[in-house]
Amino acid sequence: MSRYDEEAKYDRPKRRTRPRTKDRPSYDDAVIGFVTTRDRGRYTCWVGDRQVTAMKARQLGRTGVIVGDQVKLDGNATGDEGTLARIVEVVPRTTLLRRSADDDDPVERPLVANADQLVIVVAVANPEPRTGLIDRFLVAAYDAGMRPLLCLTKTDLADPTPLLDIYRPLGVESVATQQGGNLDALREQLDDRTSVLVGHSGVGKSTLVNGLIEGANRAIGVVNDVTGRGRHTSTNTVVLRLPAGGWIIDTPGIRSFGLAHVEPDKLINAFPDLADITVDCPRGCTHTELAPDCALDEAVAAGRADAERVTSFRRLFASREGREQKDAEPTT
Repeated sequence: MSRYDEEAKYDRPKRRTRPRTKDRPSYDDAVIGFVTTRDRGRYTCWVGDRQVTAMKARQLGRTGVIVGDQVKLDGNATGDEGTLARIVEVVPRTTLLRRSADDDDPVERPLVANADQLVIVVAVANPEPRTGLIDRFLVAAYDAGMRPLLCLTKTDLADPTPLLDIYRPLGVESVATQQGGNLDALREQLDDRTSVLVGHSGVGKSTLVNGLIEGANRAIGVVNDVTGRGRHTSTNTVVLRLPAGGWIIDTPGIRSFGLAHVEPDKLINAFPDLADITVDCPRGCTHTELAPDCALDEAVAAGRADAERVTSFRRLFASREGREQKDAEPTT
């Protein structure tokens, strides 16, 4: 017997013959939870009138779970102390607020799911408003399919009119507040909605939350007298229930908001009146001021489009393209 015949006696291990099942659990008995916080792999979810702590099930793999998600919970969802449920499925999202680290970063970072309103909180003074970041928040809202609301704070320190005039052509609704003032006008805009608060540190987001929700106890910081910037006091995104119905999502203050993930066509579609005009643009038209034969210019010249609105849209587009500073100079 040759050496090769001797080796032939040692068969290679056979592959497993047991077929993998295609059946997957249906989780028909799973309850729906609303993710309000995440902390080191543990998720707090509202289920009815109780809070449930849960962890992500292994079968979800790399599927992300973020604040605002509606999820299916399996296991112990009683909310009793010491119990832990499992997130077994993420319900399809209706909206998704995203950002990238900067305009050259192709990796998008989902922030909040299923919110229908983006409340852009801006102080008219201390710190001074920076329109570059406001524009970026607006682009993110339009991209996510969310209603933008401009919330001006500290209006007792300066006249909000110059800032409002900048965004009037875009048709962005606004509400004005002042320190220690009445918040009823803001409440009317928030009731029965899921709203995300965004803005610079020091503009008063946490102060608003504490005024709207008794016992919220969100930490409040101060603005540096030298730099004119606020200090980060809120370090995590948290969802709170509004007394009259609806939810408010408070986010940490940020100073940049990358828009690399936003598609230009989606931005123009947020302005139906302008989108209808651009169907006459040449193929590949960027709709900017330098774009040759852009139908927007022809429409303005013919009186079929509002010149201020087109200019405002192009400012947003420039912000999306990164041609404006992320942290623009204060308005005067």
